Amino acid sequence: MTRLRQLRSETYFNLLGFRRSPAATFFTIVLPIIFLVIFTSIFGNERMGTTGARVATVYVPGILALSVVSATFVNQAIVTTIKRENGLLKAVRATPLPPWVFLGGQIASSLALTGLMTVLVVGIGRIAYGVEIQVAALPSLIITLILAGAAFSAMGLGVSCICPSENAAPAVTNMIVLPLYFLSEVFIPPSVGTPRWMTFIGDLFPIKHLAVALGRTFDPLVEGVPMPAGRWAVIAAWGLFAALATVRGFRWTPRR
Repeated sequence: MTRLRQLRSETYFNLLGFRRSPAATFFTIVLPIIFLVIFTSIFGNERMGTTGARVATVYVPGILALSVVSATFVNQAIVTTIKRENGLLKAVRATPLPPWVFLGGQIASSLALTGLMTVLVVGIGRIAYGVEIQVAALPSLIITLILAGAAFSAMGLGVSCICPSENAAPAVTNMIVLPLYFLSEVFIPPSVGTPRWMTFIGDLFPIKHLAVALGRTFDPLVEGVPMPAGRWAVIAAWGLFAALATVRGFRWTPRR
């Protein structure tokens, strides 16, 4: 029970630190909502074909995927690098607190942010744009979010191992995710005219698999309970690889 209380405390203080960071709050919470508003304003929100689904149904899953990546991968990489270079990780390592409790608190706080962003994005999509989620797909949505939250948090911790400084962390993370957003059906839905090389590169990385798995939970043409096991397998494989890389390369002391 003592370790669980420590884990809860670590999660709480991580969330408290996030709330007190205007930049983190903007990029993780506000920016995805701005993107959702911009896309629906540009492309409209009429009903599509015979399904009657709104155009926003196509964009909400992509924006939700962006929100998950921002709350986990981007946030973890930047915050962990800053803590390391400021000496906080070194100080934590010198305490009796087990390393797994500290890292577990980091991941748990990311999962909490993932839940918050899911409620916000889906709620705004439903109330403002009439987006409907398939009730039968809720189990798939929950599994996808939990798996992606843990996997992308591990990837963020892994990327922090290669970030040389706190100033370089935002550049490194955005250099990774921004091109992948365009290649992974986050900003641009798939079409018959998409070059094959773009499709191939997108399939290699987990962001596309997250976006597609989320999209199936909103797609009115999907019947029954969607269980995108193949997409989950790719996300889990990347998460496992990142966890192993983190174990081998994680630093508690500043690089400077």
